[in-house]
Amino acid sequence: MLSRQDALEKFNSFNPALYAKTRNFLNGQISRLSAHIKYGIITNKELYQYIRDKYNFVESEKFIQELAWRDFWRSYAYHNPDQIWIDVEEYKTGFQTSDYSDELPTDILLGQTPTVVINHFIQELVNTGYLHNHARMYLASYIVHFRRIKWQAGARFFLEHLLDGDLASNNFSWQWIASTFAGKPYIFNLENVHKYCHQTLSIDPQQNQEIDGSYEEISARLFPNL
Repeated sequence: MLSRQDALEKFNSFNPALYAKTRNFLNGQISRLSAHIKYGIITNKELYQYIRDKYNFVESEKFIQELAWRDFWRSYAYHNPDQIWIDVEEYKTGFQTSDYSDELPTDILLGQTPTVVINHFIQELVNTGYLHNHARMYLASYIVHFRRIKWQAGARFFLEHLLDGDLASNNFSWQWIASTFAGKPYIFNLENVHKYCHQTLSIDPQQNQEIDGSYEEISARLFPNL
């Protein structure tokens, strides 16, 4: 992890307008300061003030929104500590909580699933302690919806490995993916991964058949009771 001074100097070149346009791409503009925020080396307030003073609101709105989400989850967790590890609502998937497995299987823990891009994300998480936010969403969706495993198991897995793992942001984001704190489940397909990851990952449909198909096809396969 960079020192506070080095991190702030690196942040001088951060472009919030470019962040807004490219942040969902694996090679897009991101700050990489989440671990510094977690450990209090740099605060949300500092980053907000810096961006506010240097850029206009139109340029910086998306980055400021993301800072606000972190504060929101922490505030929500503070006022609702009993909901950090339990389902806030029922799953919106046509399945009951009891239909989901309690533990991650070995192939996920070892990064040896039938889906190569998922294995890449798992290995990056385990080996580096970091994962791009979009990749976190893909991996969380895969665990909960493609493999039907309780979000709590995935949330624990992330917290065991992420250097920037924030309990509130992590767990409530998993609940959003799972649909236990959202109106619908978050799913993805190979086409979406190709759009946002193809410049950094080699994506072969034959090696990623679990996630290949249209959203309609995948939704029908994952949620037959809806």
